[in-house]
Amino acid sequence: MRLAFFLSALAVSVLPVASGAEDWPYEQDIPKLEALPPDLLNGESPDIVRFLKVRGISGFELSPDGENLLFQTSVTGEPQLWSVSATGGWPIQLTFGSGITSFHWTPDGRHILYAGDTNGDEREGYTLLSADGRRERLLLGNSDAFRAFGDFAADGEAIVYASTERNGRDFDVWVTAVEDGKSRVAYEGHFGFFPGAVRPGHDHVILSETRGEDGNNLHLLDLKSGAVTELFKPEISSAYQSINWVSDGSGFYLSTNDGREFSGLAFYDMASRELKFIETPDVDIEHVQLSFDDRYLVWLTNDGGYSTLHARDLKTGQGLSIPDLPKGVFALDFASASPVLAIQVSGPQMPGDVFVWNLQSGGLVHAAKSTSAGIDMTSMAVPQSVYFDARDGERLHGLFYEPEGAVAPPVMIFVHGGPTSQARPRFNAVAQYLLGRGVAVLDLNFRGSTGFGKRFARLDNKRLRTDSVRDVADAVAWLKQSGKVDGARVGLMGGSYGGYLTNAALGSYPDLFTLGVSFVGVSDWVRALETASPALKASDREEYGDIEDPDDRAFFASISPINNAHKIKAPIMVLHGANDPRDPVAESDHLVEAIRKSGGEAIYLRFPDEGHGIRKLANRVHAYHKIAAFLEEHFEISKD
Repeated sequence: MRLAFFLSALAVSVLPVASGAEDWPYEQDIPKLEALPPDLLNGESPDIVRFLKVRGISGFELSPDGENLLFQTSVTGEPQLWSVSATGGWPIQLTFGSGITSFHWTPDGRHILYAGDTNGDEREGYTLLSADGRRERLLLGNSDAFRAFGDFAADGEAIVYASTERNGRDFDVWVTAVEDGKSRVAYEGHFGFFPGAVRPGHDHVILSETRGEDGNNLHLLDLKSGAVTELFKPEISSAYQSINWVSDGSGFYLSTNDGREFSGLAFYDMASRELKFIETPDVDIEHVQLSFDDRYLVWLTNDGGYSTLHARDLKTGQGLSIPDLPKGVFALDFASASPVLAIQVSGPQMPGDVFVWNLQSGGLVHAAKSTSAGIDMTSMAVPQSVYFDARDGERLHGLFYEPEGAVAPPVMIFVHGGPTSQARPRFNAVAQYLLGRGVAVLDLNFRGSTGFGKRFARLDNKRLRTDSVRDVADAVAWLKQSGKVDGARVGLMGGSYGGYLTNAALGSYPDLFTLGVSFVGVSDWVRALETASPALKASDREEYGDIEDPDDRAFFASISPINNAHKIKAPIMVLHGANDPRDPVAESDHLVEAIRKSGGEAIYLRFPDEGHGIRKLANRVHAYHKIAAFLEEHFEISKD
């Protein structure tokens, strides 16, 4: 999917992708980082730089024995890998290069496989690192191919992953020996085929076939013979996620919305080929995890964006008492050889911490903590969950942040990426900064968002694409009617698909907005769909349509934001990484040129060392410092 771009997070083409400042002739648009005076970090009302220095934990994984926790954080300025005891303590930094993208313990716990790309181009290489961080060996170097890690096979002697190495377009399944790096193709795919969990005791791996942004078909691949067995390929696409094999390989637990509106907890029996639902609440079940000995089953439910943890002892059939955790959005990881569970918590007042729960003893440890950069996290605002009707009666949702004591404040509407993503109550640095400046925030879940059922997630597919743009206008109408904000001072900000919505809404409804901020957004759908990365091409056919079909092509040409660039009245700030493989930087180049040509105001930050988003802390500080000044100017907010 197009990146689920959250403004609070450090949120393939076979054609050439722009890769630096030399591809853009306007030198003033290439950011030149400047040292910021130290007084920007102090005071009762902190500068946005202070909020950006709040660093949470993103990826995490327990060692097989459950004694050590790996985690990823950008506290040094780039995403790096750290290790800490599962009982807490002082963490140790393990990687020091240009940043990592993912990581996994080897099954024996002696090494770590980590991936890294080049300045956000998403073309990963794989490196083996000793558990103590002192020795590393390149297993697969970076290349022009896109890769996606699946699992370890043959007791850790090989890795299974997807790669576009064969033709630059289709993802095949590859197997590479860890000892000598010898590689072979186990399966030739067409568009998106991605390996998942390896079946215990067998040479089989789950094979997920992309079917739109919120669906997939499920197969079983024999890694030796290349034979594929179809498991799920329903007429109406469904999602099959969180595959957890039982230890003898006889079946697996998963979350799925097969035949349902919301994803439930189910078990699939390999012998009978039957799917049996175990829990079917009227909300989505996420992050299913099974302990190594098949005793403990844990899962999350997503209720209005907040996570609730559930756990069951399968030996007794009884539910477990859940430890007291901060309110927020959770993620889970079971140790592969111990009844120890890691729980990541991200909430409005917690940027991303990891707790470790021993399900046998019941003990809970706060193992890894985020850095708050001196900000009192207990003072951070908690959003209100709001619902309102669109003009066609469709029920929309948002997280509304209201500045304390403000009367008729200006308001920023945030629109997330995806579109199959969800505005959820995580720590949002930009929202919290704006609240301190007296600006309200509505984090909008427009149609096409996940978390509200299968039907809602597909309400913007194909020819319904512009309905989500209309939802943004209806959100403005609701805000004005609510009396909570100044309806004459409304801004719009989004990234990736949210960047498209920003570009589109500012041109379609030019009188509604005071300003706009667009990150890595689409301006010309025909060009964007033609030059999308292979992973996106695999999902775009169902989400958008077939760009080679004349009717689909004509439709997406007609709704492209570039058509209305001359109508944009509001000042806009546009940000893009030159190495973006998802929405190539030409999307923003052309939009900025068109706006300027028609006499509009377009400030452009074109980063030569970023991709689909802004990952490096120095670049984020520069970007958001410029954004803050832009908002303060056009909302007429005092800097004091």
